[in-house]
Formats: sequence, structure tokens, C-alpha cells
Amino acid sequence: MLKLNEQTREILNDKKRIDIRDGWFGRMQGLFHGKRDTFLENHFYAVNGVAGNAEAELLYENPSEWVNRVLEDLAGKARLTDNEEMFVPLCIEPSFYGVHFIDKILGAEVFFKDGQWYNRYLEKEVGTLERPDLDKDETWRLAREAAMAFLEADVRLPLFGLPTIASALNIATNLYGEELLASMLMEPEAAAHDLEIINNLLCELHQWYREHLPAGQLQPVISWNRTQPPGYGQLCGCTTQLISNSLYEEFIMPLDDKLLSVYPNGGMIHFCGSHTHLLESLSQMPHLKAVQLNDRAAWDLEEYYKRLREDQIIYLNPCEGMDIERAVEITGGNRLVVADTVDSSLLNAND
Repeated sequence: MLKLNEQTREILNDKKRIDIRDGWFGRMQGLFHGKRDTFLENHFYAVNGVAGNAEAELLYENPSEWVNRVLEDLAGKARLTDNEEMFVPLCIEPSFYGVHFIDKILGAEVFFKDGQWYNRYLEKEVGTLERPDLDKDETWRLAREAAMAFLEADVRLPLFGLPTIASALNIATNLYGEELLASMLMEPEAAAHDLEIINNLLCELHQWYREHLPAGQLQPVISWNRTQPPGYGQLCGCTTQLISNSLYEEFIMPLDDKLLSVYPNGGMIHFCGSHTHLLESLSQMPHLKAVQLNDRAAWDLEEYYKRLREDQIIYLNPCEGMDIERAVEITGGNRLVVADTVDSSLLNAND
């Protein structure tokens, strides 16, 4: 196992850079509390961090060594955090099996092809899912080893991003495909059973991380780009575009809100498709504090801005059809976090 050298540990415990990070966290927390960011005057808030790299195969062969190699890599990038105009956190994220981490734990066959992870549907009926035995699960063992290696490294600057724990609907759709969606209409008790089994598992995993890692460094998935203040969770709402608002309210909304409630401050839902039919429900979710929009979802920024609560923040990944200038025109910079690298001319775009 590669031992973390003292120079790396010293760099990743640099008090000045930790203070810079925590200063950005403080201003971000103010944004979540409805305060105009006086540090940035009339500017919007921007965040885009730096992820550490190591050989992908090593993550599955020796997670502890992978963690140390990533930390060595991050030490060489620490100077990038010295940015006065936007938040640039250092991040380590052990992305086991991509978006199929939970599928693997729940018994799906997961495989790598053409540069990404896939899964095959379970060969069982909706309604028969059982809670996995985490004590005997190899995937969860690897994930725990990575988390504990980070803790033992004793470095306070980097943020630790979780594997993709996703959401009950995302995972259930991965496991069953259209059969899950049909069962919500034809066999609602079966669908509700499996969705609850999944959501309870997701809550349990989030709670394990909360109990074992420092709150100030723990971040949900995509830690460098969806960075929230400490104490906020996140779930993936990609597949909600496939169901009606009435089905969302009946089956999914209570589960999503329960998952976000694991964190003391609630949290974020990621959207990447056409989800605006859910906005009335989203505006009523007590633990939903932010939404993150990219690709198709970003085109609907104006609807999200007008129809969500005043205390719900919007993270935007700019794209063709919704660039930063248009986003600032719509929001005036209010309740807006731009998840992208920006320069000073754009930061002053709404002066």
C-alpha cells in the first residue's frame, strides 16, 4: 500500500486553504439562507472544483491505495483553490460502478462496456426485492474501505464525494425497466414494496457515511460541481420525467423527502430532462433546498426560478440554449449557483 507522505499531508492540511474553503462555504450557506452575497456584491455564485485522479482499476483492487494515490494527485493541484472569484474545492470521489453502485449491491449484473458501466435487469418480479446483507456484500466492503482510508489519511482540505447512491426511482428503473413503471399503475403494492426497500437502503448508506466521515468534508455525488454547504444531501431525479406528477406524489415524493431528511439541512435533487410538470410538488417538499439543472433541464431555468420557493436554490450547468448571460438575465443572480468555471467578466455580467 502506498503510504501518504508527510509533504502531501502537510499540503492537504494547509490552514490558509482550509480557511479559504470554509469562507466559500460560509458565503454559500448565506445564499441557502436567503442572504445576498455581499462578498460578491451583485455577482452570482460560481463553483467548479478539482477532482483527484488515479488508475480506475486500482479502485476495485485496492481502494486504500487508490485513495492515497488520489490524495497525492490532489496535493499537486492544491494551488488551484487559491481563487478569489469562485469556489474551487479539492475533491476525492470513489465512483464505484458509476450510476450502478446500488444496482450491484441489490444483486444486478453490472458490467463495463465502451467506456461506461451498465446493468442487466433483475430476473425476478417487481415486489419480491429483499434487503441485501450489507455485512456480506463485497461492493459495500470496497466502498467502506475507501471511506475509512480517507479518514485514516487525516487530511482536512479535500472533500469526500460519495458513490452514486441515486434515488429509489432511479434504482428501481435500473433494476426492472418499464416493468417498474407499469407496476406503479397495475400492481401498486408491489411497486411500493420494492421502492421502500430501496429507499431504506439508500437512507442507511447515507447515514453510515454521516456517522463515519467529518461533516465539513462529506459531499454527495459530483462533489466538485454540485458542492453544497456541509450538512446537505442529494439524490438523482433523472427518471422522474417518465412519470406523472400524481404518480410522483403517490409513490416517490415521500421517499425522496425522507432520503433528504437524513441530512440535517435537507438537500438537492439533480434533474437532466423535462421535469417541470413536478414543480408544484417540488415547491412543497420541506427538505428540498436546491435543484441542480443540466442539459435539457437547464432550458427550463426560468420556470424553476419562478415556480420554486424563494428559499430553494438553483444550481445551473450552462449549456447551449441556456448560457450564463441568459441565466443572469432571468434570475438577476438571485438564488443562482453557476456550476462551471467562469472569468471575472462573466462574474460582473449583471453589474
